[in-house]
Amino acid sequence: MKVDGKDIRPIWLDEDEKTVKIIDQRLLPHQFAVEELKTPEDAIRAIRDMYVRGAPLIGVTAAYGVYLAVLQDQDDIYLIDAANRIKAARPTAVNLMWAVDKMMSAVVSADDPAGRIAEAKRTAAGITAFEAENCRMIGVHGLPLIKDISRKKGGGEVNVLTHCNAGWLACVEYGTATAPVYAAAEAGIDVHVWVDETRPLNQGSRLTAWELGKYGIKHTVITDNAGGHLMQHGMVDMVLVGTDRTTYTGDAANKIGTYLKALAARDNNIPFFVALPSSTFDWTIRDGVAGIPIEERDPCEVKYVSGLAGDQLQTVLIPPENSPAANFAFDVTPARLVSGFITERGVCEASEKGIKGLFPEYGS
Repeated sequence: MKVDGKDIRPIWLDEDEKTVKIIDQRLLPHQFAVEELKTPEDAIRAIRDMYVRGAPLIGVTAAYGVYLAVLQDQDDIYLIDAANRIKAARPTAVNLMWAVDKMMSAVVSADDPAGRIAEAKRTAAGITAFEAENCRMIGVHGLPLIKDISRKKGGGEVNVLTHCNAGWLACVEYGTATAPVYAAAEAGIDVHVWVDETRPLNQGSRLTAWELGKYGIKHTVITDNAGGHLMQHGMVDMVLVGTDRTTYTGDAANKIGTYLKALAARDNNIPFFVALPSSTFDWTIRDGVAGIPIEERDPCEVKYVSGLAGDQLQTVLIPPENSPAANFAFDVTPARLVSGFITERGVCEASEKGIKGLFPEYGS
């Protein structure tokens, strides 16, 4: 995607082929900084501490983490240990496990050191291209949904509400939830996005707003609790979110607060769509509420907020210092509240039948 007229991705392999570079998303939108990853430990830190975030990007970073491990040591025991540590960096996003497993299968198939390095590089690049193309196709398949709303409104403004950041910063290119929005803008549709701030780390107000602004798409930042009010007053035409793990039966885990938006959308008869690539489906879990692991992060993320004061980034304490806090990173929206899934293969209903209709290779 373009930032100030320049093409950029949130992750790329440096020309030396020994260093992976990432945008440090913790500092956006006020500082644009690039971090270098040279070891699998660097990749683990980047994933765990949210230099990178978003299911597809976490998967790509994990893939390059395995590549960096292969550069360091060819020993199978070392590689297996590194792979397991990378997998443990964040528990909810299934793309991470998928990418690591894909990398390890490719690496162990090569016998000599040079072959392992070449295979790791090729596979990591392939995973990156796969996720980027999937997101492009999500935009292709999601565009008719926005076009239909625009047509019904006589070409009037289409108001999309989103939660968290499911844009190109989270997905290499295009994004998941934002891909149809970008496609609509390119098609000349009048589109506006309500951007949830997404506490506690404000990925919406910091990252989605930054992305949309750089692209020139109309948007308005709102508090997390404003969505229901907007829906009640006819100010939202559709809700469009991403997901970090979705069961084959249609339950979708996304950033905490998504479930509440789905409930409000159902109460107001507003379509609620989830956009995701196939790598985000978990084909082993039937009941998402019971089975998807929910990451609990450092309570300090709830108690403190960072922002720009003058020309300096500062962090301030919000509640009483001794008040305990809980930080559940995700919630699960049951399939019954999801209008449909937008994938690289098309749009389907949120059910086992609908999902496996698009992905029959995963069985009946």
